[in-house]
Amino acid sequence: MLLLTEGRLGVFSSKTAAAILRFRGHDVAGIIDSTTAKRDVREFVPFAPRVPIFASVADAAACRPDSLYIGVAPVGGALPETMRRHVVDALMSGLHVVSGLHNFLGDDEQLAAPAKASGAVIHDVRRPPTEQIVASKLAAQCRCRRVLTVGTDCNVGKMFAALRLRDAVRERGIDGRFAATGQTGIMIEGWGTAIDAVVSDFAAGAAEQLVTRCADSQLCIVEGQGSLSHPGFSAVTLALLHGVCPHALVLVHHLGRATFSAPPRHALPNIGALIAAYEATAALVHPTRVVGIAVNSHGVDAAAAREERAALEQQFALPTCDLAVDDPGPMVEAIMQR
Repeated sequence: MLLLTEGRLGVFSSKTAAAILRFRGHDVAGIIDSTTAKRDVREFVPFAPRVPIFASVADAAACRPDSLYIGVAPVGGALPETMRRHVVDALMSGLHVVSGLHNFLGDDEQLAAPAKASGAVIHDVRRPPTEQIVASKLAAQCRCRRVLTVGTDCNVGKMFAALRLRDAVRERGIDGRFAATGQTGIMIEGWGTAIDAVVSDFAAGAAEQLVTRCADSQLCIVEGQGSLSHPGFSAVTLALLHGVCPHALVLVHHLGRATFSAPPRHALPNIGALIAAYEATAALVHPTRVVGIAVNSHGVDAAAAREERAALEQQFALPTCDLAVDDPGPMVEAIMQR
């Protein structure tokens, strides 16, 4: 695959591309970004494999790619105009295009025409399921232990935490499965539902269906979305809390972040108050507890990050770790004991 990041390559600015580089890096042939072409990808995404950055789809032809993935998730969900020419070039070259944008590229006549001419397929992974189900607490009847990652904000690493925990439990011989609830998770795992694209009455039901698909596993780790405390994204968080009926919650926090990353950008709530709010809101349908805090230390001085992790662990008496660098064992144990 090629990852399109035109002008936005970075851990947070192209979070879809960054996550694919981490979890499916072996499938990436290169990045399309004329603003950073020929530079080292690790200047922008430190953990990425050393894949080349090309200025255009034509420049990447020698890598023999078969698809172009939209590597960004901009607020509003429309295709940035600076990326349109690359998408057209990819479709004209016969490359399939995979998009997680809110605006479906398959419905765009300017893109549908070159796709039809070349035989390329546009995959809009955010298209909601045709079946519309009202949640009925069905997930609580599944034998699998259910874990949901929740956040102090959007874009803090809830999907990353869920995937790392899935890998950690599998290393311990536990049948753990990851349920994707957003476009990037779907691109990585190959299945799932973009919960924020489902009509609100049926969003919890869609989450419920993800859990039932994992019902025969030992552990279902569901990717969280949004934050209960952000006015723009709390609805999808609530749908997951009540649809998944989790046994345990893992709170994800980006160290050093004091305000929300999206407007109105007001101050983040106190972590203790937020933990209480998550537990109380979930308990209206199914009792649960926050069993650990997964911190994201990206961009934070290593010594300062260690100090803040230790302070959080002491304050809340919960296993606290950066799942990118720390031993996940204590958190896995807390999940399995819940």
